[in-house]
Amino acid sequence: MSIQAQNVIVPLDVPKALQERYIANYETVTRKSGRLMLFAGDQKVEHLNKDFYGEGINLDDSDPEHLFRIASRANIGVFATQLGLIARYGMDYPDIPYLVKLNSKTHLLKTSLSDPFSQQWFDVQQAVDFRESSGLHIRAVGYTIYLGSEHEVEMLRQAAQIVYQAHQHGLITVLWIYPRGKAVEDEKDPHLIAGATGVAACLGSDFAKVNYPEQEGSESREVFKEAVRAAGRTKVVCAGGSSDEVESFLKRLHDQIHVSGAAGNATGRNIHQKPLEEAIRMCNAISAITVEEKSVEEALNIYHSR
Repeated sequence: MSIQAQNVIVPLDVPKALQERYIANYETVTRKSGRLMLFAGDQKVEHLNKDFYGEGINLDDSDPEHLFRIASRANIGVFATQLGLIARYGMDYPDIPYLVKLNSKTHLLKTSLSDPFSQQWFDVQQAVDFRESSGLHIRAVGYTIYLGSEHEVEMLRQAAQIVYQAHQHGLITVLWIYPRGKAVEDEKDPHLIAGATGVAACLGSDFAKVNYPEQEGSESREVFKEAVRAAGRTKVVCAGGSSDEVESFLKRLHDQIHVSGAAGNATGRNIHQKPLEEAIRMCNAISAITVEEKSVEEALNIYHSR
């Protein structure tokens, strides 16, 4: 699958002088496919060390540089992580395309204790200034919203400003949107997730990252179609979730793209919890389905290759 530059729909909040930069960034993060190939490395805050050390997790993952080693050698569109981590390692990995995650929070304060709020750490201008001073390839910015939280008003305001300012600089935007809070009865409800992707569209985001819906008596790949339709021109991708058996993960991804109509993936743990060489092969297998229109069988061959 390939997309020509003239077929990229440039939002009207991108200044004419920066439309070429926006198109170049879009082509990079989608590897000229129109589908997002996002390697997620923001969980060192979100889940602390739970995702990087312990049973079933290769010791390679205990070193933060493992993320950069994967991103520098695998077929990714963009590597998403916090600015501080990029500042500590980016000088050794100058060719990686980066997404700066502008907010983050830990998982320690449970929803039963307090509705979630992920406060913005940096603004878009600071990410742009960092790009200029470091010379790194900052292609996109990202932000997480918890719909249904009592703090959603502030998160929506921050997200709206981030999308607008990012487009003013020709950057691509990805919104992580998760219904979560004491008012939310079912975080995986398909209708609610469709509502979340609709919010992403109203905010003008290029991509929305949501959880794969679940509904008793229904196939997720079928009910997920509602969320893709609700997003309109905003592209939808699913969170990769916790580590799964490789073939099951690749089959689910193939269904999300070819049955539901999702436009890519955002995968972290299913890649980085593996030893380096295996993580690279897993990333390339995911990319083969996402970008190259490969079958599950062909992707598995890539994963098992030596």
